[in-house]
This record gives sequence, structure tokens and C-alpha cells, in this order.
Amino acid sequence: MADRSLDTMSIPLEVRARLAELELELSEGDITQKGYEKKRSKLLGAYLPQPPERSRLSHHPRTHKNCRPGKMNGVEQSLSQERRTPVTPSSSARYHRRRSSGSRDERYRSDVHTEAVQAALAKHKERKMAVPMPSKRRSLVVQTSMDAYTPPDTSSGSEDEGSVQGDSQGTPTSSQGSINMEHWISRAIHGSTTSSTTSSSSAHSGGSSAANRLADVMAQTHIDTVPQLECESRGMELGGGLFIVRERIPEENHSAPPDVTTYTSEHTMQVERQQGSTPRAAPKYGNAELMETGDGVPVSSRVSAKIQQLVNTLKRPKRPPLREFFVDDFEELLEVQQPDPNQPKPEGAQMLPMRGEQLGVVTNWPPSLEAALQRWGTISPKAPCLTTMDTNGKPLYILTYGKLWTRSMKVAYNILHKLGTKQEPMVRPGDRVALVFPNNDPAAFMVAFYGCLLAEVVPVPIEVPLTRKDAGSQQIGFLLGSCGVTVALTSDACHKGLPKSPTGEIPQFKGWPKLLWFVTESKHLSKPPRDWFPHIKDANNDTAYIEYKTCKDGSVLGVTVTRIALLTHCQALTQACGYTEAETIVNVLDFKKDVGLWHGILTSVMNMMHVISIPYSLMKVNPISWIQKVCQYKAKVACVKSRDMHWALVAHRDQRDINLSSLRMLIVADGANPWSISSCDAFLNVFQSKGLRQEVICPCASSPEALTVAIRRPTDDSNQPPGRGVLSMHGLTYGVIRVDSEEKLSVLTVQDVGLVMPGAIICSVKPDGVPQLCRTDEIGEICVCSIATGTSYYGLSGMTKNTFEVFPMTCSGAPISEYPFVRTGLLGFVGPGGLVFVVGKMDGLMVVSGRRHNADDIVATALAVEPMKFVYRGRIAVFSVNVLHDERIVIIAEQRPDSTEEDSFQWMSRVLQAIDSIHQVGVYCLALVPANTLPKTPLGGIHLSETKQLFLEGSLHPCNVLMCPHTCVVNLPKPRQKQPEIGPASVMVGNLVSGKRIAQASGRDLGQIEDNDQARKRLVSSSTTTIASPSSACLMFLFLSEVLQWRAQTTPDHVLFTLLNSRGTIANSLTCVQLHKRAEKIAVMLMERGHLQDGDHVALVYPPGIDLIAAFYGCLYAGCVPITVRPPHPQNIATTLPTVKMIVEVSRSACIMTTQLICKLLRSREAAAAVDIRTWPTVLDTDDLPKKRPSLIYKPSNPDTLAYLDFSVSTTGMLAGVKMSHAATSAFCRSIKLQCELYPSREVAICLDPYCGLGFVLWCLCSVYSGHQSILIPPAELETSPALWLLAVSQYKVRDTFCSYSVMELCTKGLGSQTESLKGRGLDLSRVRTCVVVAEERPRIALTQSFSKLFKDLGLHPRAVSTSFGCRVNLAICLQPHRLGKLAEQGTSGPDPTTVYVDMRALRHDRVRLVERGSPHSLPLMESGKILPGVRIIIANPETKGPLGDSHLGEIWVHSAHNASGYFTIYGDESLQSDHFNSRLSFGDTQTIWARTGYLGFLRRTELTDASGERHDALYVVGALDEAMELRGMRYHPIDIETSVIRSHKSITECAVFTWTNLLVVVVELDGSEQEALDLVPLVTNVVLEEHYLIVGVVVVVDIGVIPINSRGEKQRMHLRDGFLADQLDPIYVAYNM
Repeated sequence: MADRSLDTMSIPLEVRARLAELELELSEGDITQKGYEKKRSKLLGAYLPQPPERSRLSHHPRTHKNCRPGKMNGVEQSLSQERRTPVTPSSSARYHRRRSSGSRDERYRSDVHTEAVQAALAKHKERKMAVPMPSKRRSLVVQTSMDAYTPPDTSSGSEDEGSVQGDSQGTPTSSQGSINMEHWISRAIHGSTTSSTTSSSSAHSGGSSAANRLADVMAQTHIDTVPQLECESRGMELGGGLFIVRERIPEENHSAPPDVTTYTSEHTMQVERQQGSTPRAAPKYGNAELMETGDGVPVSSRVSAKIQQLVNTLKRPKRPPLREFFVDDFEELLEVQQPDPNQPKPEGAQMLPMRGEQLGVVTNWPPSLEAALQRWGTISPKAPCLTTMDTNGKPLYILTYGKLWTRSMKVAYNILHKLGTKQEPMVRPGDRVALVFPNNDPAAFMVAFYGCLLAEVVPVPIEVPLTRKDAGSQQIGFLLGSCGVTVALTSDACHKGLPKSPTGEIPQFKGWPKLLWFVTESKHLSKPPRDWFPHIKDANNDTAYIEYKTCKDGSVLGVTVTRIALLTHCQALTQACGYTEAETIVNVLDFKKDVGLWHGILTSVMNMMHVISIPYSLMKVNPISWIQKVCQYKAKVACVKSRDMHWALVAHRDQRDINLSSLRMLIVADGANPWSISSCDAFLNVFQSKGLRQEVICPCASSPEALTVAIRRPTDDSNQPPGRGVLSMHGLTYGVIRVDSEEKLSVLTVQDVGLVMPGAIICSVKPDGVPQLCRTDEIGEICVCSIATGTSYYGLSGMTKNTFEVFPMTCSGAPISEYPFVRTGLLGFVGPGGLVFVVGKMDGLMVVSGRRHNADDIVATALAVEPMKFVYRGRIAVFSVNVLHDERIVIIAEQRPDSTEEDSFQWMSRVLQAIDSIHQVGVYCLALVPANTLPKTPLGGIHLSETKQLFLEGSLHPCNVLMCPHTCVVNLPKPRQKQPEIGPASVMVGNLVSGKRIAQASGRDLGQIEDNDQARKRLVSSSTTTIASPSSACLMFLFLSEVLQWRAQTTPDHVLFTLLNSRGTIANSLTCVQLHKRAEKIAVMLMERGHLQDGDHVALVYPPGIDLIAAFYGCLYAGCVPITVRPPHPQNIATTLPTVKMIVEVSRSACIMTTQLICKLLRSREAAAAVDIRTWPTVLDTDDLPKKRPSLIYKPSNPDTLAYLDFSVSTTGMLAGVKMSHAATSAFCRSIKLQCELYPSREVAICLDPYCGLGFVLWCLCSVYSGHQSILIPPAELETSPALWLLAVSQYKVRDTFCSYSVMELCTKGLGSQTESLKGRGLDLSRVRTCVVVAEERPRIALTQSFSKLFKDLGLHPRAVSTSFGCRVNLAICLQPHRLGKLAEQGTSGPDPTTVYVDMRALRHDRVRLVERGSPHSLPLMESGKILPGVRIIIANPETKGPLGDSHLGEIWVHSAHNASGYFTIYGDESLQSDHFNSRLSFGDTQTIWARTGYLGFLRRTELTDASGERHDALYVVGALDEAMELRGMRYHPIDIETSVIRSHKSITECAVFTWTNLLVVVVELDGSEQEALDLVPLVTNVVLEEHYLIVGVVVVVDIGVIPINSRGEKQRMHLRDGFLADQLDPIYVAYNM
């Protein structure tokens, strides 16, 4: 918008006025942005210098182009940054110029306050705050202009910035701020003053050439065309890495980054996102060195620069630390705010209740309002009662008193006699009816209202429901329901406009009762008979009407007003305002409630006044219309809000015919808002010259409960100035009145709202607790005792008692009056001379750390932050949310469509600073939403409770969010100080003394169990000649290769393996002899074609299937050591092939065996792009095998020699290969055989990946050892047919099945809605005895439970599902719980006995505390399965290596014959191995050699007994030590935080957390539109604070499938971290919490 460079003074006055009207139309939404710009440029065309050409960055959702910023020139915005001077009469001419662009609502305007805010911000400039800007994906950025950006706070909005220079330098101020942006950034990040070429990556990074080049480019203030940017960076760092625009890179430029494998960190390229969902098994990024080192991440990214910047910002001194604590249970102490010893305290005497003047009853006052209507309707039928206006300001209709009287009678007669039948009328006197009339039809409303009064039914005026889901309309429905409303009166036009169903009926609105809609137009009504007359009584205690009131939480209450209260209120207003007969009054307010109803509908009729009603729609078109009507009708009184006065100022032209001298009273209905004073002052300033007298402006205070509380009287003495006080805002937060000199920054100037109403008593009481009278210098809630107040909340006796039946007490505890007072909901005090002052509302009160802040004051400060061009003035919502035992302030504003990302962000950070300076309170969350999206009240204001509700639900869809938990959450528990450890010996003695047993347990002893099968094998092997008999040294032991030979001889045709395809049919099967023969041929091939020696390593790169098994035994027959490797994914070679290459190299494989297809893939062009294919070892294709048998089958000389290597990538990104000896392998198979009772007659279904751990052992080894048939189901097939595994289990009547968590999740998600159709297909799981989930993690209890529940209907026994636990040092420690039958015999009913609930807070302190299910902070833990035979475990302290007691948390150590014998590493690094595989306890049993699992857990002796009658020891795994995060001195397990986060919003499908430089980073996958991304930031921050007492540093929102998951379904968090730091995630949004 180049016209910003215009000097406003050069524009003629009338053009400026026209511009003001345009601004108003835009802010009201009456014209579009496009229309506004068109008209504006037309108006300014003559006064504009020709703008230099520049291109804009266009906005395409998820754009795939390389957008290049064109040449841009800096044009300063002078219009909205002028200095606001205090208004004095002499400055009224300048006042026209000094309006805010887009001003809509000037309730909060105060020039003094604006200057205070500017001064506060200027102070902040000295200690500049570098707030890292969030990163957005391109499709979320509406538009980005680079000319407007200056580093934070370089513009203060003072007058000297208004000077304009046409050249590209901008103003002097801005060029100093932005010429050396990179210099400024590097200073912000490094605290140094290096030259502008400094790399902007963090102190941790090694820097990258791309970043350096980018820095060079950015160092020039104005970018001419920048070709380098095209490839070098997907985003621009505006303002120093503060802003990332996500650009997509065409595929041909870049290959995808590698998986776990590359050796260099050069690959920082972008992977083009596939539009479909990518297979989860193939993570998209990562990098070998990073993965191996785990921590020394050589980062070359913008991301880490931002994080460093955030860390630096957070190092700034915080508020003074708090001293004392209250205990949140005993684990963690939450700090509690202590009263500040220097805080101001009230010192005055106790206040005296203030009595208003006597209510003087005038003789001719009517005995009731209906009587008044009858009198005027018969005496003066021609007198005008109400004139309504159309949208052009022309009188539409004049309602006379005669017409009002006759029509009201007609309505009354029809309500009582024409609804229902004669015997059963629908409405009887005393019933409630709804009045539904639009804001532009006061005449119809008035007729209906008086019709109800005459019929003695109770009108409930409500808003017109616009849609079925209107904001707040549901709550209105509840009110109507509770009032028993069955009939709604409405006008013809309104009835036609209501939403209709296809049949023409009005649908039932959400939450509303069933209503009969009754149109009150005369033409639709029957004439009453001549002898019918309404019964007019004197005013009594019957209910006259119910006024609705919306509470802070959005609920709607009905305030009942009796007939006597109604009449007394009219009399009090008549006396206070000095109303006389036939006066003319102009009403701009809503006539259905509050001041508009009381003056414009009720009191006016009592005094036969003439009301000119100005509809809201006319005010929008012509904001000055009410002033024109005052002149036209010589009106004596006008009822307005400060908003209307402000609008009149904005749209005011030099109209010579304006004369306001007829006005004797200008009632300001929202005078109770302290910020209305500025509108009153400004209005007086401008219109004093038009005959407006100072004493005419009469602010009043009112509330739905107490009706009019106070009103300023119109005096004739113009020398008596109105009362005003300049109060210290700091004092107000403590509820204390301290008059302040206007020098201070944080003051609140308040004006009086006049004197107490006639016949009323007023006092102020303490807002909380007992209603005790305040002191004279104390703020309290104002209470009123009068006949003229509401009497109850309809139907709510409890709330009524607290509000309408209050008995204020003196400090001695005596009530001050026998009559009850009514709480008004207004906060204030009674000042000198009995003047009432209001400083805020109870509804707007936010108590933060014991100090009270008013929402209106916060709004005023936010609006005083210049320039205001980014948000709409009247569209700001401020409320508080409860997080972690305190209220937190949230500000939501509507952002203008033309404001840029950087501008808005800069405005947001300035708002935070301003509020911090002026109110000394931190803002928890500041969010900007797109224009016109906040829920509205019927008159166009913000529906606050609905906004808060949307914020808490995560459906607000903001376009900008800034969270500041670090600055405002000051009550976190103290960081844990680690106490010096007690020695292990003392621990042991302590346990013995306290009767605690040492935590150790073991499975059954292998030596005592005679294995019949084993004995048979031994007999056979000794009697055969082909197989040499095992040495006598290890009678129990057989090599697996020997077992296979034995089976091939004894049961040649017994089927060992059956492989299923995706259709569930048999793809392939192997008998004992087939496997034996195939293995022989492979052995020949290895010796002859591969020329391999004994002990050479062979990589087996096969898809899950039979070939893999044959190749494995072929290697054993040839004496080679096999390593199973997952083949590369054909669709994702670039990321998966490097992993294969790495394993092949690290395992020192001399040869690769694979299928023909994969063979071609390894040598393809795509492979050549990913790895160096020339360095592959020999590749053998086993599809083409030799025909001959080997001369001799290899037999190992020693059972401790290597049988195979097991390689896997741990969740922390470490690639570790462990060595499995022949002895360990056989012992392992035997242990599983005994635990699962596996025999040749059994069938077992296996749906696991066969590449490592227990999955490999079950797939390849167990069948050969035990002889059972394995039905193999490759997990990848489930992606196309999710029911495959369960159908196979059912079809083969399998009793035992094994799967992984990812398989279970696939079934739960994919088959959730298909259980009925599966039942129809004959799926029956009733035979399943055990379904074991194979895992190396804490059991996922929620997933196993939902799986059990889901398939219970298909016969799955709820206790059939169990888990196993293994790790690198021992591939299976626990497996298979008790038999179902045994449990049944013991009669254990109720919940699963192997689940316990522990206190999550105790776990953080490495302690186990068992709690009841459902108690706060409880965490369910499921036993990890029964300990395998031959396995012993003990729980040891990971630091001291001392043994721990029962139910103590420590590291799980394991001793077993099938422990791995060590790591196999490329460097032969044995130091790792010695500790992990050969540890001894430091005390107690120091002889046994243990392997350390690296997992924390505890043992607990249960009430169950096992087969031998011993009590059963349950092992509970808590989490891996490597994964655990040390934060604030406590140990957190990522899964706990992730579970909380996933629960916080329905669109979060997956979550992973990790730490970086002590900041907690939360990555969430969003299943929804990108517009929802920013909703997640506050919810994630809240839930982690509430449940874990941690502040989230960075929230990253990504697409589904970005969080890498390994084949076991485990999240690869370190891998994700590396991808995030290398900026490879392509996030939708990254938020840096302050």
C-alpha cells in the first residue's frame, strides 16, 4: 500500500472524512478489502506520488514453485504512527487526523495511556528482546512482504518517524534498524558484534555454506533479484532466522536425504513429499554420524539458530523468585505466590453505606405501567410514542400512544384466547413467552411487550437466532427451557427470515424447547370483543419480565423483575433524569434489554415521551445519524454508548447545521467502563463548539441484576466539573485505591458515574468470601439495596441467594441492614461527595498470582500499542484460563487481511512488552485470528465465552500464536536436587531391616526340566552315522544345524513353515527335508561361487519369507555367520538403501545373498544415486542354485563360537549388532519351547518382521528346534489387507500367535468398524490361548486393551493378549503370562491382576509409589510377561550398581544362558561391551555376571502363585535409560508426555518428544487441515504444564507419517531430532514458546 508514504496534512478535510468513513465500513465488514482499496486509491489518486513498481509474493496453498522475491522498496507508514497528543480544546482541529486506521471501538482509547505505552516500549528498546518468530509452511503464509520488516522495536511511533524519503533507504530510523539485519541477528544470537557474514546457525552448529551465503545475501537491506536463494534455501530468514517461508523444491534438483546411514553430513536436502501416505517403515531423513554419536550433532540449520536465540532470550532475568511452597501431594512442591511485603494495603476507615435521595412520589404518577399506557392511549391517542428509522435515516413508521394501546390489547387478547382451545389455553397469566424481534423493529417489540404486560404473561426478550448453531444461542435455549417457554412472539418479517426446513417449518434450534411461533402483526390477529378489557391492577410482586444475562462462562441466566420493581425503577429514573411529559429522546441502544429497554420502552411510556429509535443497521451506514436526529427533533435526551460517540467523531464532517444545544442529557450507557472517559472527553472537545455543554454528558452504571446502579444528574451549574480520579494501576491490582500523579506510566483515569439512585442504598463489599464492607481506600464489589432491582435468577435458588440476598457486614460481623442487598457485578468505590466510581467488572476480573487484573485494562493497553494497523480495534478478546493452579491471561485479536506475518508478529511482541511494563503481568498466550472469524454477539461484539470455549477446544484456527509460558509460569516445582547417594551396602541393610526383600526373580530352572524331545534327539543323533554325536561335555546341547539334519531324517515330510500371501492363500511352504536340501545347495554355492571360509560373514538381504530361512541354514551348513538385513524399499531407495550398505559394511560381510529381483535393485541406477554400488561385496543370487550337495556339513568345534549377528537400530538411533553364539541360540530356542509349550503337533501364527530380536528367532529358528509349524504372515501384507493376520489365526485354528505393536495398531485402526462383516466371514478367535506382542519397550496398555475390547465379540479372550520384553543384551527376557486355564482355576475375576497403577510424579524421582486406579497423576503399568526359563533378573541402581529392594525403581539386569555375548562393532570397541555384558553387583552377590539391559523397571511380588506353588514375581518395565530425559533434575519418559499430548486434541494422531539444549521439543502429527495447526500449540503447552510440570520450548506440527517408526512400531526420536535440527521435516508450523 504505497499511499502510506503520503503526508496526511496535504489531504483536504472532506477527503479525510470520507476516508474515515471508508475505514469504518471496512472494519464493520460492510465492504470487502478489495472494494475498500479501490475506493481508497480513487480518493487518494490525486494526492499520491507515483509508487515505484514492486511485485508481491503470491500465495498458493502448498506451492511447488521456487518463488523469488522481486525488488521491493521500503515505504514508511506515517499515517498510523503519529504521536497521540492529549486532547485539549485547541487541538480539536487536529483531532480529525488523529484517528486509528480501522478504528471501530474507541471504548478503550486514552491518549495519556497511549503515551504511557509508547514510553514503556521505548524503555524496552534498551534491552531489546529477540523473540524467535514461528516458522510457517508456505501454504499457511497469506502473503509476505519484505519491505516492512524491522528488527523488534525499532519504530516507536513517535512523530520524527513520519518523515518520508522517496528513495529505497526508508526513514533514517528504519534504515538503521534494518540495514544490517544479519549483524543484528548474529548479535542477538551470539551476543557478539561480528561482521554481517557471520553464520546465523547456533553455537552448537558447525555452520553451513548455504547458511553463510544466505547470511551474505540477507545482509544487504534490500534484495535485488537473488538467484542464489533459488537452490540454497527453501525459506528466507527475514530478520535473522526469524521467519521461514517454506518453499517446495522440484524433485529433479534434490534426492531425498538418507536414512540412518550416510557417513557425511552433506545431505541437507529436501525430500519432496509424496502426496499419498508414505510407508511408515521408511523414515525420511537422518544421518549416520549423527545417529552413531547420538549427541554431538553437527547441525547446519536455521532451526538450531532459532532455538539458540530462544535459549538466550530465556536466560534473561525472570521475576524475583518466590519463596514458599504448598504441597501438591508430597512428591513435588508447587511454588505458591507469597504476598509482597511492599504491596499496598488499605489504610482507610470502614466505608459508610451511601443513601440516595428520597424517592418523591408525585401525585399524578400512575399506579402501574399498564395504567400509564391506558391513560395516554385514551387521553392523548395522537401523541407520538415511537418513531422508527429505515437504513437511509428516513422515518419509517410513527407509533402513537393510541395505536400502542389498541394493538397491545389485541395482542393480549390473542395470547390468552386464541392459542390452544377454550378449555385448554396454551398460555395462562403468569406463564413465560419468548419475544423474538430484530433490532430494527422496536415498534413490533413494544406492542408485544405491552401486550404481555396487559395479559399478565411474562415476556422473555431474546435475540433472533440467525442459524441453528448461533454462538450462544444454545444457552438461550436452555434458559427458555428452564423458564418453561412454549410460545415465541415474533414479527412477520422476522418469522419469514428464520431458517426453515425443506417443508417450510422452523427447525428446532440446538438446545431449544419446541416452540409455537406466533406472529403479532395486527393483520394476523382477531379483534377482541367489545366487552373484553384487560384487567389493570396496581403494581405488585408478580414477575413483570425476565431479562437474560450472559455470564463469564457463557451460561445464560434469566433475571426476574417484578411489577413493583419495574414501576419503582421507572419512577427513580424519571426523578434522577428529570423526565417530563412529551420530551423527545433519541435511543441508539438495544431496546430489548438494559438501559435501552429501561429508558426507551418503559420509562418513556410512563412519561408519555417520544422515542426516536436508531437501529444498529443505520449506525453502520451513517454513524452520525443519531446526532442528526437530535438536531432534527430538538431532542432533550439521547441514550448512547461510548462507541457511538466515537463513531460520530470518526465520521464527523464540518457540518454547519449541527446544533446540540437542545440536549439536556446525553446518557452514556457504558459509563461504568473506565475507558469510556476518553470518548466522553473527545466528544465534548469536538462538539462543544456545536452547542454541547459539559454538564450534559451523563455516564451511568447499570447491571442486569441491580438495574440502574448510579447515574450522573444533569445539572444547571456548568462550573461544577465532573469527578475523576487518576488511580495507580499497580494499587488496583491489590484492590487498593492510590491516587497517582499523571506522571506514572501505569495509571487508570476514571470518571464518576454520578450519585446513587433515588430510594437506594449503596455500599461496596470485599469481592471474595464473606460480604464485609470495604475500607474507604479499597476496591470492592458494589451492592445496592432498593425496591428497583431484580429479585432472582429464574429457577436458580442457590445462585439467587448469593447474588440477590446479600447482607453486608461490618468488620465486627454485624449486618448493616435488615434488608438484603443485590450484588451488581461492578467493582468500584464510593468517592468524595457520594460519587460512585467503577473501575471494572467482576466478569472481567482475572486473578493472576494473587493480583487482580481487569480484562478491559489489558485490552486498552494492547490497543495503545502502535501502529494499530494489524488488528481491528473492537475485535479483541481477553480472558483467563486455568493452567497449573493459576489463571493465565490469553489475548485473541482479529488480524487484518493485509497485514504481513512479520508486522503482526512484531506487533504481538510489542503488546507483550507493553502489558509486562504497565501491568507487571505476563501474557500466557497471544493469538491472532483471520478477520471476521471470532464468534459475535447479536450486536456485533465479541462473544467472549464462546471464544474461550473455542480456544480451549482447539477450534479457534488462529493464523498467528505466541505462547509465553517461560515468562509467566512462575509456580513450577523446584528443580530436584540430587541427594548424595546412600551406599549400596546401606541400602541393602536398610532393606533387610525394614523387611524388604531384594528385588530379584527367575524363571523355571532349565536344568531340572527334562525335555523328552531333547532326549530323543540325543538318542537318534548317537545312533546315526551321518551326524556326529555331540560331545559328552554338553549332553543337553545340540547345534541348530544338527537338529535340522535330524528332523530331515526322522520326519522328512513334516511341514515346518507355511508362508501366506496378501490374499490369505499359501504362497510357499517348507518341509524338514525340503529345508535341509535347500540349505545344502546354498552351502555349496557359498563355498564354490562365494569362495568363503569358515567364519566369514554373509549378509542375507531378503523380503520376509522362506528364502530367508533357507539362506540362514545354508550359512550354518557352510560354517558362515549370517546377518539378516531388511531389503531396501523399491519406492524409497534413496533413504533405505544406505542403511543396507551401512549394515553390510559394519558387519564386515564378505558376501551378500539375495533374490534376483533385489540383486538387480542393488545395482540399479537409483541405487547408484544413493550409494557407491562399486563397493558392494560379492552378490549371490539364490534363485539359481547349484544341483549338488556339499561333501561335508560344517560342524562348529566349540558351542561358544558365533552362530549369527543380530543388527538393529535402537530407538535412540544407535545401530548395534550383537553376537549370538551357538550355545546361546540353542538355549534361547529351548527356553521359548518350554515357556510356550511348543511341540511338532502345534501351529503358531507369526506376524513379525524377521530381521532382528525375538521376531527373527520366532520366524527362523524356533520351528526347526521345536518342530511346530510356523504360519508366516509378512506384516507388510497387512497394509493392503488388514484382516489377513486374524483371518489366518481363525482359519488355521491357531492357539498361539505373535505380533508387533504396529500390527496390532493396524488391526485396531483398520478393522475398528468391520467387526460385524468379519463375523459374517466366519472369523473366530475363541481358540486363541495367547497373543503375544513382541516388543522392546514398556507395554502399551491402551493399545492392548482397545485391541482386546474390539475383538472380544469375535471370541478373543480378554486375558489372551500379553506382551514380551527383550533388549539388545538379551533378545527375550519375559514372554507369555500364566495359562488362561490356571487363572480360571484360581478364580481370579475382576481386573487383570498384572496391572498396577503408579504415581507418575514419584517415577520422575526414580521412586515407585503404588496408587489406586483413577487417582490423579496415576499411570497404569502392565506386567511385561512371565520370565523365561533359565533367566534370572535383578534390579540394580544404575549409578552405584547396588541391588535394590522390591518395588524400587532401578535398572533391570539379566543373567541367562541365552544372553548375547557382546557387541559386534566396526571399531571393535570392547569398552562398551565389558560394561553391558559383564557387570557385577557392587555388593551382595558379587560373583554372578550380569548383562545390563539399559531399561528401568521394578519387580513386585504378586498374590498369584505359579505352577510350583511359588508366589509370582511380576516385572514392570518403565522405559529405556537412553530415551529418558533429564529435565529440572527429574527423569521423564517420553511416552508419558506423548500420551498426554495425543489426548489433548482429536487431530493429533501421533506425537514424539525430545530435548535440545534443555528445551523440550514436542513434534505432533496433524490429521486435519493445516488451518488447525496453530490450534494445537496452546493445547500442547497446557497439557504438558498441567500433567508434567514442564514448559514446552518448541512445538512442531508436521504431516502424518513424518515421525519415523521402526519395524517394531517404536518411534525413532533421536532420528527425528536430527531431522528437525537439519531442517528436513518440512513442518506445517513451528512455534517457539517464550
